[in-house]
Amino acid sequence: MKFMKLGGRPDTFFSPSESARSVYTEVATDLQILVGNCLYHLHKFPLLSKCLLLQALCAEPGCGGDGDVIELAGFPGGAEAFEACAKFCYGITITVSARNLVPLRCAAAHLGMSEAADRGNLAAKLDSFLASCLLGRWKDALAVLHSTRHGAPLCEELGLTSRCVDAVALLIASPANAMPAKSTSASPWWAHDVAELGVDMFWRIMVAVKSTGAVHEKTVGDALKAYARRWLPNVAKDAEQPFDDAGAIAAADDSVKQVTTRHRLLLEKIVSLLPVDKDAVSCAFLLKLLKAANILSASAASKAELVRRVAWQLEEASVGDLLIPSVSCVSDMLYDVDAVAAILDEFALRHAAANAQPAEPPAAGSPDDDSPARSGGHRRSRSDESVGFDGARRSSSAAPVSQYALARVGRLVDALLIEVSKDPNLPVDKLLAIAEAVPDSARPEHDGLYKVVDSYLKAHPEMSKSARKRLCRVLNCRKLSEKACSHAAQNELLPLRVVVQVLFFEHARAAALSGGPVASDSDLPSNIKALLSSKSAGSEDDDADRVDEQRLRALASGASPGDDWSVEGLRRAASKIATLRMKMEEDEDDDEEFVRKAGLSRSASLRFRAFCALPTANPKRMLSKLWPLARSITADRH
Repeated sequence: MKFMKLGGRPDTFFSPSESARSVYTEVATDLQILVGNCLYHLHKFPLLSKCLLLQALCAEPGCGGDGDVIELAGFPGGAEAFEACAKFCYGITITVSARNLVPLRCAAAHLGMSEAADRGNLAAKLDSFLASCLLGRWKDALAVLHSTRHGAPLCEELGLTSRCVDAVALLIASPANAMPAKSTSASPWWAHDVAELGVDMFWRIMVAVKSTGAVHEKTVGDALKAYARRWLPNVAKDAEQPFDDAGAIAAADDSVKQVTTRHRLLLEKIVSLLPVDKDAVSCAFLLKLLKAANILSASAASKAELVRRVAWQLEEASVGDLLIPSVSCVSDMLYDVDAVAAILDEFALRHAAANAQPAEPPAAGSPDDDSPARSGGHRRSRSDESVGFDGARRSSSAAPVSQYALARVGRLVDALLIEVSKDPNLPVDKLLAIAEAVPDSARPEHDGLYKVVDSYLKAHPEMSKSARKRLCRVLNCRKLSEKACSHAAQNELLPLRVVVQVLFFEHARAAALSGGPVASDSDLPSNIKALLSSKSAGSEDDDADRVDEQRLRALASGASPGDDWSVEGLRRAASKIATLRMKMEEDEDDDEEFVRKAGLSRSASLRFRAFCALPTANPKRMLSKLWPLARSITADRH
């Protein structure tokens, strides 16, 4: 550390009493100055010749005479800085370093020890030493900057703070004389030292560093992470401290509020410094900041920026990162699913904007503005509608989204929903909002989504029939694997409509794999067609429907029906098929969208004819069993 010595006389100051200071001399003292609790007995001539303030005070009438005391209230740097200035006036040796330069400079400015009072005065010498020796060295520049936090207004007025900030930023941008020989940390060599500064100083340095353009944005991001690790602890744990009495609790509440306010300011400053480059900070770091923003009740602008940045690189996140604890006093949900929904809306906006870039913009009032093709193959969110207003601000987020990134996001959201669906207080509408926010192209298969539905149904056994149907509409049975279809066909929690559709598509897949055509109405005998087209006057009870559903699931799993194939057996089957057909006709309006997605006919009769072609180990063997039974039915009727 650099230092400078001023003056050549030995130190002759002494303490005649506990609260007084004086100087050994043959001439009696004629000036008394009170600084804090210390009374100085000094001489007018050496001090007034260099201090404009003392000249002015002694010139006032009734002041400065024998026995009069001049009080310097609120003196910058206190008695220690004043005594150093007084020693300089006497020519006594003082040592100046990075640790005491700032209080000495502030004291000299307060006393008016400038060139106007005397040539080669203390203020000019300190400024020269600061510029030539201290600001060019990393440790000294940081030490001076640290000391400016005491007496910050005066340091700002004198320009000390701004000079130090610019010097530190210049050393970071051009580290030839500042960088240590070895750096073992993954963070930049300067990040640890700068992380010890207050948030205001850190923010000013980072702004100055970014303005130089000489530091890579990834380096800036690493410095932000180091600063956040230093000053953003687990706020929730720090706030939970036990106290014994009411007074201590009240004091603790005030302390917690102050800490929360300080952390909130720090978080918002960090968010404002986030680099523009996508790879400058990780998605996990951004989500940690978002969790802290929820806990600290950060500003809406900071949360929106974090949501936008997370959506920009959502494919890098993990399930644990997206599990954001809920801090709402209104809801009992375990996780903040609204924040996740906002992130997915932003991701959908990014996907839609990237897909819309090569295309011609639609004319105003065009009916195709809200079509699925314009919204990335999925339902447009409300935030998507504001793309015209926010296009300029979000243009950097319109980078193309690869199919690999889309698939990763689809798997990520499904894995997240499996965890979130176990929350008994999660409404089905919020679950569907997250599930539907993902573009269709992000889910090549729906096995993960089926696990979400199954998990939610298990955690919410009290769901109504209509709610179960609404939940299952997110499934596309065409995208279920053979294993998922086998499980779904035997899942008693699913609505019967879903089981029927699963069986149909599973049979279609089995027929395609076997190389034979899918069974149609023309392939069935006339008496089976009659059974399919017949109507039942009454309706079966719930127990019979349940038994029938179990039999259908047994057939789907490839097991033998186990029933007799007599005429009465077929008639019972025909009656139950008719009952199922009536139920499906009642639900036809509700199932319109599902039927359209599945590519089925809107006729309930045709759906049941397809349903009769149930998958077995060998579909042709099933039909071969029906043919001889058909003859027996005809013979019995005759």
